[in-house]
Amino acid sequence: MAARSLSQSVHPAPALIRAAIYARVSTLNGQNPDVQTREIEEYCQRRGFEIFSVYVDRGVSGKKDSRPQLNKMMEDAHQRRFDVVVVARFDRFARSVSHLLRALETFDALGIQFVSLAEQVDTSTPTGKMIFTVLGAVSELERNLIVERVHSGLRHARAKGKRLGRPPKTVDVARIAALRKNGRSWRKIAREMKVSVGTVFAAAHNDSKQSKAAA
Repeated sequence: MAARSLSQSVHPAPALIRAAIYARVSTLNGQNPDVQTREIEEYCQRRGFEIFSVYVDRGVSGKKDSRPQLNKMMEDAHQRRFDVVVVARFDRFARSVSHLLRALETFDALGIQFVSLAEQVDTSTPTGKMIFTVLGAVSELERNLIVERVHSGLRHARAKGKRLGRPPKTVDVARIAALRKNGRSWRKIAREMKVSVGTVFAAAHNDSKQSKAAA
């Protein structure tokens, strides 16, 4: 029987997924970031991720958007040095829903996935993508509610006849007139009275109009 030549198709090995681990502790007293990083490293091992780097902010409040290691991770993200960010919980990473959403939008634009273990969110899955969409809707609703409350407050204040904006500055018009008679410029008078040139000029102009009207 004639020998058959079998063509074997060679499939390239799947590319390793590079993971960035981020952890944060608010204080250095009794809080150990290893509790977070250990759990994340075990997750990465199960998923077959290659750990690119571990970013840990120690003694840094979650209320801050700007943190040394978070900033470094975002710089590396823009250089596409990893493929996925893994955190233990949302609150270890972002300070608010809007902060989280901005970061997720950045990662999405860069083609980087995001995983939070406690919330079981993985933006590479359909469920994770749905949560990303829901977060965007919640953030937009939050912004709209704030705008509506501000507008409602302004309408209520106007209905009560309240004056909105900064209270007008009281300017000594007589002093302005005296200084002008002494040859002072508008700029020097404004500097001496610690107000703007426009305020000085407007006060003098209004006083002149009132004087003419009274005459």
